[in-house]
Amino acid sequence: MKIWQGLKFLGAAASALPFLAASQALAAYPQPWEMMLQPAASSTGQRVGDFHNMLLIVITLITLLVLVLLLYVIFRFNAKRNPEPSRTTHNTLVEVLWTVVPVIILVGIAIPSFKLLYYLDRVEEADMTIKVIGRQWYWTYEYPDHGNFAFDSNMIPEDQIQPGQLRLLEVDNRIVLPVDTNVRILVTASDVLHSFAVPAFGIKKDAVPGRINETWVRVDREGVYYGQCSELCGVNHAYMPIAVEVVSKERFAEWVEKAQAEFAQVEAPQQPRIAAALPR
Repeated sequence: MKIWQGLKFLGAAASALPFLAASQALAAYPQPWEMMLQPAASSTGQRVGDFHNMLLIVITLITLLVLVLLLYVIFRFNAKRNPEPSRTTHNTLVEVLWTVVPVIILVGIAIPSFKLLYYLDRVEEADMTIKVIGRQWYWTYEYPDHGNFAFDSNMIPEDQIQPGQLRLLEVDNRIVLPVDTNVRILVTASDVLHSFAVPAFGIKKDAVPGRINETWVRVDREGVYYGQCSELCGVNHAYMPIAVEVVSKERFAEWVEKAQAEFAQVEAPQQPRIAAALPR
């Protein structure tokens, strides 16, 4: 009877797995007891997740192999089984193996790693560009392709959080992006090092003062996705959340019209003057 009840419980748990997976797929922020990466919402995030899973298998196999070797050595070469210890100092085969095998493993990891880094680096044909500026301690976002307007994004204080909003993650002005669009993201900072990171997108790019770093994303489903500054940048480092709202292209066009009227435009940088040639 107990066995039958156990089988019924396992069947109910298995039937609930699709619903649990669906709820996880819609989650764009950390969940309680979450062990794996956040569900990917872009091709970049999917590739990062696949690479992570591949490495997890590799390191698990290496750990098991080392554990087996240690147990074998403990059992085979303990003092009871070897009252007179061996005086062997070298074994050419073993030394070649423990040098060549790790090299082969590292090369096998390096090839997909380089391919992933190249894929994440930049997009050849961007449909739009946004500029992200890290500040102490908030973000500024610019839309140079849509009227060159800009706005600041600050975390909503805990005492002002509304029902349904996320503590330490919700902001007053979200980034708004269209779905299924190649978005070039230019990242910089105005004061100290910051890091623009959105786990569901698989992107994490350092914001360096005086330098512009580039990354990109193509989000494949609508929703609100959260991230945080991932570089220790001062006393309020933990209060620099990132909120990205991905909408349809029609809704994005409507939002751009409102944003152009609401937010100030950024002055275009002046072209440097070329000094006249000095007389000889």
